[in-house]
Amino acid sequence: MPADVASTQAASPAQYGGRMRALALGAYAGIFYCFLYVPIILLAILSFNDSQTIGLPFRNFTLRWYSDVVNSPEILKSIVNSVLLGIVSASIATVLAVLLALGFRQEFRFKGLLMKIILLPILIPGIVGGVAELMFFGYGNIPFGVWTTALPVHVTWVLPFAFFTLFPRLHGLDRSLEEAAADLGARPFMVFRRIVFPLIKSGVVATAMFAFTLSFDEFIHTLFVIGSQRTVPVHLWTLLSDQMVPFLPAVGVVVMAVSMLVSLVGFAISARADSGSAQQSKTR
Repeated sequence: MPADVASTQAASPAQYGGRMRALALGAYAGIFYCFLYVPIILLAILSFNDSQTIGLPFRNFTLRWYSDVVNSPEILKSIVNSVLLGIVSASIATVLAVLLALGFRQEFRFKGLLMKIILLPILIPGIVGGVAELMFFGYGNIPFGVWTTALPVHVTWVLPFAFFTLFPRLHGLDRSLEEAAADLGARPFMVFRRIVFPLIKSGVVATAMFAFTLSFDEFIHTLFVIGSQRTVPVHLWTLLSDQMVPFLPAVGVVVMAVSMLVSLVGFAISARADSGSAQQSKTR
């Protein structure tokens, strides 16, 4: 009995320390999530505030700021530009990412160097990259616009993310299926169309949606090369620079809603693809 009492007394400081660590971790997590989500929640609340100034106190509930967004030709045009630019750049980047991932399954000289080159758009600071792109297109006398300069910039920016999302899926495929199809006389394109692509189709769709979100939200590189045209992030920055119009929170909520919806669909498709791959590996 005395031994049990001594062990209980010895364990008490350890238990107390564990509880303190759990409380400290919980407080840190709470503060972190407050900094992360409270501004988003506040932005959503202010988008319904019937006030000519952006900020609290909350006066009355209104939907007129969303009506102003819908009835603004400039905002609608910038949204259309961002959506179309996101779709086209995501499609091009995803196709290039698939081709690169297929190529990187083979061994060749300077493979590691080429991998680092693909990473460069992520590693270079946005402002430095934007200035370099501005000088490049300027010296080339290429007119600035959504499809002449912003599109190649977005493809360059999105491609590394798309590649490093798809490469693990392609690298982990069982090569024996492709070898068996080749032994039966299937050409490389048929092997890809009948064997490889069905296995990675969900991952390709999820990657394209992720790439669309990156392109839709891109601001720094776009600001340097967009010229007189506007995407949603650039148009928001212009409105913030000129004047604090009261429908800005509504525009921000619309942009967040589009990005979150596309991201959630992409995550759902990716999760389904992962579960399907896990079930296939179990059946084997």
